[in-house]
Amino acid sequence: MIGWLSRLFAPPSTSIEPATMRDAARLSQLHRASFHRGWGQGEFETMLAERNTFAQRLMHGRKPIGFIISRLAVDEAEILSVAIASAQRGRGYSRDLLASHLGHLAGRGIRHVFLEVEENNQPAVRLYQHAGFTTVGRREQYYSDKSGAKLNALIMQRDLF
Repeated sequence: MIGWLSRLFAPPSTSIEPATMRDAARLSQLHRASFHRGWGQGEFETMLAERNTFAQRLMHGRKPIGFIISRLAVDEAEILSVAIASAQRGRGYSRDLLASHLGHLAGRGIRHVFLEVEENNQPAVRLYQHAGFTTVGRREQYYSDKSGAKLNALIMQRDLF
């Protein structure tokens, strides 16, 4: 009886699972809350339907609180987006999600992973550097912020093999 009660009142655990079409609405909510130009549910549905897209969701109990999505081409992948619910940030979830994702990409034969990140987004830049990504280029005025100001993007890359 005590074991059952402790499980009932225990904080929910986290898990990382493949994202499915049923997740499109929630992934869109997370993306819109995390980025100036958030992707809509239809955009997620299109990406999740593509055979060359790999997406994972971070679950907190039964609720998706984050995701990562990549597009694959032969032995390369581009991480398109990573988002964690604002209330859950700063707990290492993005690090765990990225590590899981890279492991799955390597298991699929991906040798090189690329991404773009806004250069002033220091938490994200540190996350990627900690995961072994290095800066290989820069895109001038690639992003726009809420005010319309143009921001630069870093192109980062990591070899998996």
